[in-house]
Amino acid sequence: MSFDIQYLLFLQGLRNATGGIFNELFNAITKFAVDIMPFLPFIVFWGVDKKWGYRYISTLWIGEVLNGVIKLTVCAYRPWIRSELIEPAGDSKVAATGYSFPSGHTMNGTAIYGTTVAWQWNKRRWVAILCMVMIALTGFSRNFLGVHTPQDVLVGFCESVIIILVVGKVMDKVSGNEKTLDLLTLAGVIAIIAVLLYVNLKSYPMDYVDGVLLVDPQSMMNDTFKATGAFLGFLIGSYLERHYIRYEIPAGTSCLPFMTCAGAFIAFSWKTYFAGATIVAAFGDHWGNFIARCLMMLFVMILWPICIRKAAEKERAAGRKAAA
Repeated sequence: MSFDIQYLLFLQGLRNATGGIFNELFNAITKFAVDIMPFLPFIVFWGVDKKWGYRYISTLWIGEVLNGVIKLTVCAYRPWIRSELIEPAGDSKVAATGYSFPSGHTMNGTAIYGTTVAWQWNKRRWVAILCMVMIALTGFSRNFLGVHTPQDVLVGFCESVIIILVVGKVMDKVSGNEKTLDLLTLAGVIAIIAVLLYVNLKSYPMDYVDGVLLVDPQSMMNDTFKATGAFLGFLIGSYLERHYIRYEIPAGTSCLPFMTCAGAFIAFSWKTYFAGATIVAAFGDHWGNFIARCLMMLFVMILWPICIRKAAEKERAAGRKAAA
């Protein structure tokens, strides 16, 4: 038996010995990293620091796309498929999507928490340290719940760290250079087309047990369609924002906190509830998720900044009228 499976069985023994009292805690940590934290970049972009908002969003969606490509290239089966002795905690087996390697939750959590570390290290050291702890807990939770091996987590972590560093260096070099930014946008669109062609045309393992397919490759592609759709929406939206909208955070306006929170709530509601019932239902899992995530990012980059600007202008106009 391989070391990684032995390690997961050891953690499984701990879960059983403690009666599963820590299962919900680690499940909450892992869900927080992928269900709540991805909306932090939107709030930062709309209401805190536009430059860092761009950095957050770039890191997150580049990471999601790259993670999907690696997963669909390696096609590593989940631990419970590799060994019938592995029994994931709770609904983890149902909630886990995609192939196993590398860990998408770890990549996602590290992308958001790690970018916060880079941003806050010299400003609020305690925030940076807390985020480092959350990175470690998110990665460990994937092992503790029995849904990922140690190597899945380690590579997911390293993947995001590399992307955080590269995105930071590139943004520092090209900031304000619209021609270079446009070229990078075009390169991103070409990369998305290449990724979609690759994942649709490549071959996948088709292993059967008692006439039942172990893992359906079509289902495994959904996360990559979501990621490429979101990244395309970001690329298109960022181009339009930079050239036409030129959003500036209306600092000091009383409506800004409400508008940023309202925008995050709308984006969350769309992603969690309405996209599946509308666009995905109409166009299917692959292209429905692609379109839905693309629309979400267009909302983030274009529509909501316009709404925030108009709300701020209305507030300032009312202030001037009252002063007169």
